Amino acid sequence: MRASIPRWEGRSCAFQALSNLQAAGSRRFGRSRIAAKLTRATGSLACNIAGYTRKTSVRVLLLLLVGAAAHAPALQGEFVWDDQYLAHDNPLIKSPILVLETFRQYLFLDSFSTHYRPVQNISFMLDYFFWNTNTFGFHLTNVLLHVTGGVLLYFLLRQLFASLIFPRASVAVRTRSATRVQWTSLSAFLVSMVWIVHPVHSAAVDYISGRADSLAFVFACAGWLLFMRGRNGAHRGIQIGCYSLAGLLALLALLSREVAVVWLLLFLVHLFFVERHKAIGVGQRVVALCSCLLLIVIYLGLRELPSPRVSASVQDNWSAPVRAALMARALGDYARLLVFPTNLHMERTVFNTAGIGNNSEWRQAIGAEYLSIIGLLFFAVLICGSLKRGRAQTMRIFGAAWFLAGYLPISNLIQLNATVAEHWLYLPSVGFLIFIAGSLLELPRAWQNRVAVCALSTVMALGTASFVRSSDWVSGETFYKRTLASGGTSARVITNLARIYAERHDYPAAERMLRRVMEVAPDYSIAINNLADLLFHNGKMAEAEKLFRHSAEVAAERSRYPRPWIGAVNVAIVRHKARDDEQALATLAKERAAHPNVWDIVSYESEILRQSKGPEAALPLVKEFVRANWWHYGAALALGRLYAEKGDFDRAHNALRHASRLDVHDTQALSLLATMSMQQNHLEDACRIQRRAIARQPDEPRQYILLSNILEKMGREDEARAALAHVSQLREFAHHESTLLN
Repeated sequence: MRASIPRWEGRSCAFQALSNLQAAGSRRFGRSRIAAKLTRATGSLACNIAGYTRKTSVRVLLLLLVGAAAHAPALQGEFVWDDQYLAHDNPLIKSPILVLETFRQYLFLDSFSTHYRPVQNISFMLDYFFWNTNTFGFHLTNVLLHVTGGVLLYFLLRQLFASLIFPRASVAVRTRSATRVQWTSLSAFLVSMVWIVHPVHSAAVDYISGRADSLAFVFACAGWLLFMRGRNGAHRGIQIGCYSLAGLLALLALLSREVAVVWLLLFLVHLFFVERHKAIGVGQRVVALCSCLLLIVIYLGLRELPSPRVSASVQDNWSAPVRAALMARALGDYARLLVFPTNLHMERTVFNTAGIGNNSEWRQAIGAEYLSIIGLLFFAVLICGSLKRGRAQTMRIFGAAWFLAGYLPISNLIQLNATVAEHWLYLPSVGFLIFIAGSLLELPRAWQNRVAVCALSTVMALGTASFVRSSDWVSGETFYKRTLASGGTSARVITNLARIYAERHDYPAAERMLRRVMEVAPDYSIAINNLADLLFHNGKMAEAEKLFRHSAEVAAERSRYPRPWIGAVNVAIVRHKARDDEQALATLAKERAAHPNVWDIVSYESEILRQSKGPEAALPLVKEFVRANWWHYGAALALGRLYAEKGDFDRAHNALRHASRLDVHDTQALSLLATMSMQQNHLEDACRIQRRAIARQPDEPRQYILLSNILEKMGREDEARAALAHVSQLREFAHHESTLLN
């Protein structure tokens, strides 16, 4: 039986309201000719604009432009929070030859974290290849991923809404209704537009390291759409191709972020419980289910590639009642953020570890309980809305199921590294918006004008809030200060802000902040270590060493903080400065036994050995590390230097060539190779290698100075003078640029 499709009146609600208002005004003033002409002209213009906005291409363009504008301030942002490590110092992103190695490593190399996200590392690798360390390129990729996700969501929701409203219609009828039934297409567009500008997604878009959410979103959306395209395809080859590519994209989504498992669940729920058309047989559904299970098995198999790592968390001992309370509080906080996205910041928590000792702590405790009440009320709204009958009931049920499926993994039911986080709403927020759309579709037709105006106002308000929130990520200092002002008063935020003050030599302010952190969190080894480092550089050696030792002891007892070895390394640095190399080496050897694959430990130990006993003593240590970590640029470079210092130039050349391939932008290895070739009188090789170094760093004067020396030694005086002239031009340009900036 063919499903009937309601007709659209021809004009969008907002423009229809505008025309009605103008017509009423014309009647009031006697329908003068001028007013009548103005009404007809404006109405015609409104119809034309409404007609254009109904075009898919225009809607896609609007999604792209509005989404990019909302996050424009972050494009000029610096590396913030974990960006410095993941997108700048991370050795796994330095060269395309390390693509396969990313599958053998966790996201964080020197941490207890077991996040397995090789696709995220590969995306950073591509950014580094094209942009080097220019943060604009990294931020641009984040914004493009987000707006692409919004566009794909629009296309996906058109199909899903058509299937939810017309579940028994044929695939062909449903495909036509996705584009020709305007309220279906308009609902998908508005949901996508609200989602794309919602400020709660700032931490997933404006924060470079947060792109795992958008990567998984893009791959999962594209995979689902390809599955639908294959199902609708008439040619068998097209179907197989679409299904295969859809499976590959689903696997990439899983390798981007673990939450992609929820996408597979939603896909199966839709396939088994929403798709009721007889054209989709039981065999197809079973094959889809088996394919999803196979993808999960492959993903779990890949997760076994990295070496086992013990994960630590403060939540291990939480009882079931505590977790239940935190689930309610988290749901309340997420509901508030979705409806009223104010007071946004990182390091959120709904767990009150302190007792009620004063009025401020009492208010915080009461606020946490209010969140529990809000969470329970929000859950009741989802259930009641799903039970209410109507033409969009299936849409509301699916939206509620989508939200709850995305919420459960982040609800504190399982062990997490935080109680709440804004970027975790990246996927569940879609389900919430679907539920809202399904509720609004039940309103009488007379309310359509008001709904359109409200939707437009919501997009403008959320877009403005997102624009403001995006500016938080412009610099580290701005980010930390605004986080503290919004209530994110964690020890980590204060410690990072103190580090910025220390870097600009505001030592008194940095010391005050770090001592305050130690009063509140006496076991926070990172703050202890930063304070000790600050005192060390200010000449307070005795107190610094005492704090370094305390930091190492705390890290050994409580391994929940990253880089637990840093305190011991700093103790060794202090001992080395005091010319007690024996104690320094003993400290480093003990720490290396506990953390054998940490280059910072091996690097400093080998350097002390080189200075005290020569390169021969340091070589075995570095060789062993390079053998176990062939992909580490810093280790390969150090090995080449040791061979060169020892006089073993053949092995030095091999090690440095290997190092030059591990980082496509660094020039230290190439410059060392050129210098060694020049010393061995292999001038042609030296010139060729140094020109490769210049190609990597065309704006660095010292590269041209070395090239000039090589050319002069080759007797090519004119070329040597030209290279030196280029040095002068670069220095003049740099001086002129600094003058303009000042």
